[in-house]
Amino acid sequence: MTRCTSFATSCVLTLLLGGCATMGRVASAIGVGAQPPAGAQVLFDGTRAMLDQKWTYWEGPRFSSSLPIKWEIVPDPVDGGTALMTSDPAAANGRYGAADIVTKQAFRDFRLHVEFLIANPGGNSGVYLQNRYEIQVLDGDTTAHGMAAVINEAAAPYHPYRGVGRWNAYDIVFRAARFADGKLAEKAMVTIYFNGVKVHTNRRINQVWGGPNSGIDGGNDGGKGITDTPGGIKLQAEGHDVRYRNIWIRELDLQEPNTDF
Repeated sequence: MTRCTSFATSCVLTLLLGGCATMGRVASAIGVGAQPPAGAQVLFDGTRAMLDQKWTYWEGPRFSSSLPIKWEIVPDPVDGGTALMTSDPAAANGRYGAADIVTKQAFRDFRLHVEFLIANPGGNSGVYLQNRYEIQVLDGDTTAHGMAAVINEAAAPYHPYRGVGRWNAYDIVFRAARFADGKLAEKAMVTIYFNGVKVHTNRRINQVWGGPNSGIDGGNDGGKGITDTPGGIKLQAEGHDVRYRNIWIRELDLQEPNTDF
């Protein structure tokens, strides 16, 4: 067994798994098929009932769809069962923000697991942390705007990507921005595993990109005007066939600026 020390430093993963972790247990806790640990909340289990219970549209300035959510529950083309497809007609031609969906619950610090499948070359979506910070989902792009990037700030290695028509997984620990006397004191921070490969470690996130249609604070000071407001997990619709399944989250309280796990 590894030795448990400070929660905020070396034992983030320990608490996620419910105890000190061996390397074997660490490996089983991330990647495609990873199951929620004790204390985690399932956000999407493949059913319409959970979609309607826990998600809604983000009604930003470009919003042009309507409830109930128009995204479809469709067959999982790989493993059977069902998945959620970003198929809302309002998002055709890349109109992000027109029909993005977000959890009804808002979050600060958390551990998140999301699985996605891009059906066709060039497929585009995105996973937003706190409805602010996009972790890109984009086939074929290896840049800081591409797959697994902290968008427009930090590219990720492309080689962990399993390709079109296969399931991929993001495992994320996120620490929200901190404020003192109403002013930004510490920027948001994230560590990300992509299909079990660590691709970002304690990466500071500088701003919201994409303008007011992208999410909370996107229209504040060019995206740099971050506010002390929690936000939901958002999934982006851009008119592509991208599918999601097995989404779960565990809330954390990271007192120290360390998200490594």
